[in-house]
Amino acid sequence: MTKTASKTALGTAIMRAAHQLLDDRPLLFEDPVALAILGAQITETIRAHAARYQEPVNRAMRAHVCLRSRYTEDKLAQAAAAGISRYVLVGAGFDTFILRQPDWARTLQIIEVDHPATQAAKREMIDKAGFRVPGNVIFVATDFTRETLGESLARHGIGIDRPAYFSWLGVSMYLEESAIETSLQAMSAFGPGSEVTLTFRQPPGPDPYAAAITAKLAKRVENAGEAFISSFTPAAMEEKLLQCGYTNVVFLEPEKAEELYFTPPRHDLPAPTRTSIVFASRSQQGHAP
Repeated sequence: MTKTASKTALGTAIMRAAHQLLDDRPLLFEDPVALAILGAQITETIRAHAARYQEPVNRAMRAHVCLRSRYTEDKLAQAAAAGISRYVLVGAGFDTFILRQPDWARTLQIIEVDHPATQAAKREMIDKAGFRVPGNVIFVATDFTRETLGESLARHGIGIDRPAYFSWLGVSMYLEESAIETSLQAMSAFGPGSEVTLTFRQPPGPDPYAAAITAKLAKRVENAGEAFISSFTPAAMEEKLLQCGYTNVVFLEPEKAEELYFTPPRHDLPAPTRTSIVFASRSQQGHAP
């Protein structure tokens, strides 16, 4: 991990902010706090370079970022309604859920886990924007090159006796397979009924358009000093989740994503063409291996 705030996490936040400024209503993902957190200078930059944000590769990336956040928070709402009372964002980056909590989230314990430098930058941005961090939020600063997810949560007194809903977006592709396994095992060790929504990178496929977008994105993150490391086919990711203790695995297939979020068709953001978002849960019975 780097000793400075994650550039890719900041880039993700800027894409969410650009969505608020440039795309059609109703928005795919409502995040009114994003612009305030990033500040006036980034807002002005987005407006000044609006044409660049509308290039096909940038629209596709923005669609993915907004879709994964929308889907994750939709699943979180269902989890909370079913009685899960803890929400853990692993690699939270500059996500703003803690500052725009709907009424149903006020009873949740929300735990943000991230590298100390990224977390410190985010908290400084929150302070500068004049927001107050709600009392149901816990920040867990951790360097995964020095401790595991389980160790960092335990260090903050977060027990595994109760189920939790985990968000793990835009992280797995930067990790070695062994680190992915360790993190998934730590998540599945929480109480029966625990759930996770995560994203993963697929190996390059035969579609030349998708391959071109994938290659451009890989080059960008490499230039930012945060190169992709891992990739999985959906079948391999399903096997990994089952091996790590989850009993139910559901992929957000492109057809389902289009039905839920891109119908009627949007003219601003393209629907996904590949599977990269997956939801998994643990049975209410039994224990994770």
